Amino acid sequence: MDYFNELSRFLEQSQTDSLKTAHFADQFEGLKVKLSFGKGNPARVTWIAFLAEGQTITNGIYPFYLYYKKQNILILAYGLSETIPPAISWKSADQVKISTYFKKKDLGKPARYGASLVFKVYDPAKLDRTEVEGDLAEIILIYRQAVGQKPVPTKRKINAKVAFDYKAFQKSITSCNLHINPIFTLRFVTSLLAKPFVILTGLSGSGKTKLALAFSKWLCESENQICLVAVGADWTNREPLLGYPNALEQGKYVKPDSGVLDLLLLAGKNPGKPYFLILDEMNLSHVERYFADFLSAMESGEHIRLHSGQSDMLDGVPAKIKLPKNLFIIGTVNIDETTYMFSPKVLDRSNVIEFRVIKEEMEHFLGLDCTLNLDTLAGSGAVMAGDFMEIALMNVTESKHKPFIVNVFMSFFESLQHAGAEFGYRSAAEILRFAAIASKISPQWPVNEIIDAAIIQKLLPKVHGSRRKLEPVLRAIGTLCAKDGGKMDDYFNAKIPFSDLEEVYYPVTLEKLGRMYRSLVDNGFTSFAEA
Repeated sequence: MDYFNELSRFLEQSQTDSLKTAHFADQFEGLKVKLSFGKGNPARVTWIAFLAEGQTITNGIYPFYLYYKKQNILILAYGLSETIPPAISWKSADQVKISTYFKKKDLGKPARYGASLVFKVYDPAKLDRTEVEGDLAEIILIYRQAVGQKPVPTKRKINAKVAFDYKAFQKSITSCNLHINPIFTLRFVTSLLAKPFVILTGLSGSGKTKLALAFSKWLCESENQICLVAVGADWTNREPLLGYPNALEQGKYVKPDSGVLDLLLLAGKNPGKPYFLILDEMNLSHVERYFADFLSAMESGEHIRLHSGQSDMLDGVPAKIKLPKNLFIIGTVNIDETTYMFSPKVLDRSNVIEFRVIKEEMEHFLGLDCTLNLDTLAGSGAVMAGDFMEIALMNVTESKHKPFIVNVFMSFFESLQHAGAEFGYRSAAEILRFAAIASKISPQWPVNEIIDAAIIQKLLPKVHGSRRKLEPVLRAIGTLCAKDGGKMDDYFNAKIPFSDLEEVYYPVTLEKLGRMYRSLVDNGFTSFAEA
């Protein structure tokens, strides 16, 4: 059952003097539905509330449609009872009161319900069915989590096309107490769509694996679409991922316990659904040894040979297999004395996202509820999986910012060339694709921030070497990141703080360059992962 038609009838009746509600549905997705057009006289604010057991209009929380007649706006809100303060609270990412929203937009004072929190604001004349349905499903999921109610199977068709919205994922993970910087979420999702191989590196315990698991659980309708593999320190070949033909028993193939081969076969049978392979602690073994077949197949598009049996099938396993285009591979990486560094071959085929935690984020985190339950995310974004796959399969490199981006990256190409770390055609094409995808899923993302993300994810990870080789190169790249290039030596040598630099174009890149430079001076050598 969808609610768009009911909402449309509600808005139509709000324009009349009718106060009748009996002809509206009183249940939706297992929640009680209450409506009001006024008591005795038409109300200035008409509303619809969705109530879980134990929650009431006068004492509780609830998803809340509010139509403000004077302003002619419809708000989907995190509803809060006015009569009695509710005993539980919403776990929302953006807790903006309706009264605050009205003030910011110069709408005057809300007639009622100003303490409730804004989830989404609509123009009643421009309602989009898929947007409305997706938003309502999302806030109901957040509501169930807030009141401790288990998700119920949705009656909406999973293959109904709902536009992919990364912000819906951000709201969902916040509601289950996974606190990830929204810009990391945007970079992560954009990177997956641009190239289905992403490496998450950085501080241990900063949420790398949790983010990968959360997104896959949120987007997939079944656990069979996800395979989490803990990479072993003793992996020296591909067998833990792809298995091997049994040399002692003819006609038998030993599948790996990891489940990776089964995931590949299943993904090949269901090209319209996303599948996720998550390699945890990816660099505990030499990646180039156990992952070589995958790296080659990513670029060549050729098959990976599994066995050389006389028949095409051996114990249910085909002789060769292609990497499905609906397979998304996410690797997590920690750097210490027990791990191995990546070769340029690996880095060149992925987007590398570094996780860091700043003081303000830690202070914010320590003041929050840290009880995490990713199971509540299961399938809540599955209605967007179809559109996610369409975007991932789009052959696109054009964007309105392309000429500017090309000029910027040619400047970086020249600087990196001096270190022998210039990028090739593959990286150039993937940077343009990243920018095009970024503009599509987040049109408001400033072009300088897109370029900043592309530099630190595609170019800097390959920069490594001795002080003699890299010192002038890091300085040259640094001068491209800010208007005031003359102060770059002082910043690199920690004589002035980052905040003293004027008009920094690419702050994330420049901050990383500063750490790499200081590591270079201290140790005589530096690399992206170790700085």
